Amino acid sequence: MSAPARSPHIPHVLIVDDERDIRDLLVLTLGRMDLHCDTASSLQDARTLLKRHSYALCLTDMRLPDGSGIELVQEIAQLYPHTPVAMITAFGNQEAAVEALKAGAFDFVSKPVDLAVLRGLVQHALKLAPPRPAEPEAGRPASGAAARLLGQSAAMQALRATLAKVARSQAPVYITGESGSGKELVARLIHAEGARAAGPFVPVNCGAIPAELMESEFFGHKKGSFTGAHTDKTGLFQAAQGGTLFLDEIAELPMAMQVKLLRAIQEKSVRPVGANAEVPVDVRILSATHKNLAALVEEGKFRHDLYYRINVIELRVPPLRERREDLPVLIEAILTRLAAAQGRPRPPLHPEAMEALAHYTFPGNVRELENILERAFALADEDGIRAADLRLPEHRPAPPLPAQAIAAAATLDPSKIDPRESAASALPSFIEEIERKAIEQALQDNRYNKTKTAAQLGITFRALRYKLKKLGIE
Repeated sequence: MSAPARSPHIPHVLIVDDERDIRDLLVLTLGRMDLHCDTASSLQDARTLLKRHSYALCLTDMRLPDGSGIELVQEIAQLYPHTPVAMITAFGNQEAAVEALKAGAFDFVSKPVDLAVLRGLVQHALKLAPPRPAEPEAGRPASGAAARLLGQSAAMQALRATLAKVARSQAPVYITGESGSGKELVARLIHAEGARAAGPFVPVNCGAIPAELMESEFFGHKKGSFTGAHTDKTGLFQAAQGGTLFLDEIAELPMAMQVKLLRAIQEKSVRPVGANAEVPVDVRILSATHKNLAALVEEGKFRHDLYYRINVIELRVPPLRERREDLPVLIEAILTRLAAAQGRPRPPLHPEAMEALAHYTFPGNVRELENILERAFALADEDGIRAADLRLPEHRPAPPLPAQAIAAAATLDPSKIDPRESAASALPSFIEEIERKAIEQALQDNRYNKTKTAAQLGITFRALRYKLKKLGIE
């Protein structure tokens, strides 16, 4: 264990490894970056140094004589949250790397240590400032992405608290949530609050790229590598160098592309189409989908190894109906933004309009609320927005069938039905009522996600849309 004289003006790093050669290599490399290093060969030595000094970074090996580096990662995350910690793992031991990230490590480096990768990791670690408050100061409006992550509900407070921790990590984050709930907004905030904020944020909708162009779009290509490749092209990974790559609707990736994406994430390098060598890339991966990836893994439609690699930290964005108490502040912010954009006074919202919004289910979540208010803003008179200006979809429940008709239909023998008479009988209405109940229940079970509802009912998405229209279900 060593701890030479310390300068308050030089960042200090703690290196924990039982191999002297590794310690010496790391001290030499970090010393050339103008960093001061303390070293420890065991958990006990590391704990002693952590109690005495504060560090800008800790690098720890996975295997130590008196325990596991995972223990140290967990202790630092709990006792010294301002100190980022990175894990040194054996080459190819991805399970250990994922375990370290879940324990609180912000990144990892594999043995034998690639010095270029190490220097990049250290540079990112040194950018990590103490955690910023999850909430803006009272009376001061939030700025940037945080300005739109509004609400004081328990769900939103928990989400913001988790974001503050996740942003400081370099671990892959898997964001779940319904369409329109704000998954990309959360991804942008993770990027903006983290060490990569100065780098690019590159969002990509995986479902919008044709399968035959995916490899070129993600990894780039060399001139002449295929018909139409007239010039070299930079891929999305290279475009996000030093920043964040956000893979939205990742469930839409074809299986062949999932294999190549997994390799790129694990090896931190990509091979452009037509290139002879791989190109190192330094990006943080955030991903999102409204689908149930775990279920797709069980069905064999999504690779389990890729799922576990991107799902180091899972973050759920709550739907709007689970945080109705946030409606007033959301409405105020949206109307204020619309008024500023159009150079008009902010219109008041009449009580009956607020009442109508309070009772609406918002299957399209915050995005739908924004669309509703933008339409109402355009239609409203000078005296403000009324319920009629919202034009909310009306729920028209089907009139109940007479008891005698239901009883009669229940006793019918399908084999004895005359097709010429069935159109005028109670059977079609009875069957429609059964369909209506089944569809409405499935919609509720799947939180009004039509894709999942169709899958549960065993019908196609197009067939579900037809039935919704036919039965008048909004």
